[in-house]
Amino acid sequence: MLAEEQVQITAPSQADHFRLAALHRYHILDTPACEDFSFLTELAAKICEVPYAYISLVDADRVWVKSCAGMHIGELPRGESYCSLVVLSEAATEIPDLTLDPRTAHMRLTVNAPHMRMYSSVALTSSDGFAIGTLSVLDTKPGRLSDDKRVMLVKLARQVMALIELRANEKTLEATVHELELLATTDELTGLHNRRSLLHRLKFEVARARRFRSPLSAVMIDLDHFKKINDEYGHAVGDQVLANLGRLLRENVRVIDVAGRYGGEELCVLLPSTPVEGACKFAESLRAKIEAQVHYAGTRPLRITASLGVGAFNHIEIDDVESLLKQADAALYRAKHGGRNRVACGSD
Repeated sequence: MLAEEQVQITAPSQADHFRLAALHRYHILDTPACEDFSFLTELAAKICEVPYAYISLVDADRVWVKSCAGMHIGELPRGESYCSLVVLSEAATEIPDLTLDPRTAHMRLTVNAPHMRMYSSVALTSSDGFAIGTLSVLDTKPGRLSDDKRVMLVKLARQVMALIELRANEKTLEATVHELELLATTDELTGLHNRRSLLHRLKFEVARARRFRSPLSAVMIDLDHFKKINDEYGHAVGDQVLANLGRLLRENVRVIDVAGRYGGEELCVLLPSTPVEGACKFAESLRAKIEAQVHYAGTRPLRITASLGVGAFNHIEIDDVESLLKQADAALYRAKHGGRNRVACGSD
């Protein structure tokens, strides 16, 4: 019988996979220490008048301890933990003398210091009814908890589970907010900033450049004869070209740069702390990479080119959003009317 029970502890059953899925949904394993969990653990030990307590989560092959009182323990092999018994049986487990129970007499905390004798725990039950871990109290003396202490331990376990739920909900909310922010600021096709986000960042960068008298440049990019691609190969191919170009920009800008879709096939890159000379070098490098990029209409390879215009702050007549974009647009116009597939810089 002992061998059979040992197998159950160390080798999770098929049904245990559903329990593990519930545990992993909370994203609590291996998270940093938290004062709220520590407080509940210490309170459990104090109310039950025992020297040791811990909150544990039972993973596939280990038991990870979120917080503990009276000792320092990070994790145990699942087969060496009393808590493994709880998730396999009843919601509440009490063993008056661990040395007399064949399931626990051999376990590490029983045979080694501090030589545990009494174990009492309540399962931490997920919202869908799975025992994901325990709130446990322990003593080096054999015995049982009184009925009123058992009741308090059950109530504390509910508070622990409520805290786990709260932390998980907070993480879900943060992820949702982040996703909404991306949706609100990202152009779905290119993966770049959308026009609204681009202009918002431009206002921020302009204000910073004016305050610190630092350089700021903007590069406007327009694909040459893009309408022909849509007309000859369809909008799906045109969209793929824009998606490829968006990826190219993301891979070739610095962390501080801001690349966005200004409108249609027109893109823009903001280059903070970059004077006009550096912006023109960047634009020429980008032009060459766009020209070298291969796209496909089915199996047929396509190449496109782009015209680029560079505008730059000079802190005199070019010192606000409108003048910067106007200069970059004017430079782009010269590049397109000068033969396309070229870069025009500033007022040259």
